[in-house]
Amino acid sequence: MLKEFKEFALKGNLLEIAVGLVLALAFVAVVNAFIGGIVMPLIAAIVGEPSFDQIVWTIGSDPGTDILIGTFITALVNFLLIAFVLFLIVKAANKMMPKKEEEAGPTEIELLTEIRDALRTRS
Repeated sequence: MLKEFKEFALKGNLLEIAVGLVLALAFVAVVNAFIGGIVMPLIAAIVGEPSFDQIVWTIGSDPGTDILIGTFITALVNFLLIAFVLFLIVKAANKMMPKKEEEAGPTEIELLTEIRDALRTRS
């Protein structure tokens, strides 16, 4: 069982996934810094708030019932930016990959020719 686990853990795909995960986590930190430090302050200035995270919707008079709209919008902008960048990366990677030629089966004419030839050899 230990041998199987070692083979599994040292497979190339698993190592590639681990490296990808570490890079993704670093990328998320960069995006969070970009969004939190540049994009959201600009949006907050346009909206007229000192900090975008201070945009809340209070339900009732209890301060514990605040709906953090600004925090949600920040997370949404993070997600959209990360999704867009990953889309661009996948699109670029697909262009760089060699295209696989699909094995085309025989055409209708080739099939009919084979049938004709097979029938001729029988008679």
